[in-house]
Amino acid sequence: MSQPPRGDQHPVVVDFRAKRRDNWQLRVADWITRFAGSMPFVYLHAAGFAGWMLFCEDSPWPTLTLVVSLEAIFLSTFVMIGQNRAAEFQQLKADHDFAEEELELKTNTELTRAIHEMTTELHRRIIIDEKVSGGAEKP
Repeated sequence: MSQPPRGDQHPVVVDFRAKRRDNWQLRVADWITRFAGSMPFVYLHAAGFAGWMLFCEDSPWPTLTLVVSLEAIFLSTFVMIGQNRAAEFQQLKADHDFAEEELELKTNTELTRAIHEMTTELHRRIIIDEKVSGGAEKP
């Protein structure tokens, strides 16, 4: 049985990375999604919101609520873009793996048939040899 390819050498991974590298929009979306899911993002926002509430307005809630809502809309869009791309990647990988497994199954079936034919022929020749020699054991 063949060994599965390493993750970084899988043909789908190579194609997917090349596609991502060639599309600047995907690179920007990846960067934003990666940054939004990091602790520096949390620290930056905690400091920014605290500063906003302390120094910028007497009544910070209406404007701050607007800013946070708009940011949430954009961040959720980037998260959905990332999820769609992950789903596309998984589907491409599953399709490739299915084709590989199907080919391996076909090859194994052919080998099993060939082994069965050879075993049957060998058995037939042994039976014929025993009949010709009269069943007597050879010294």
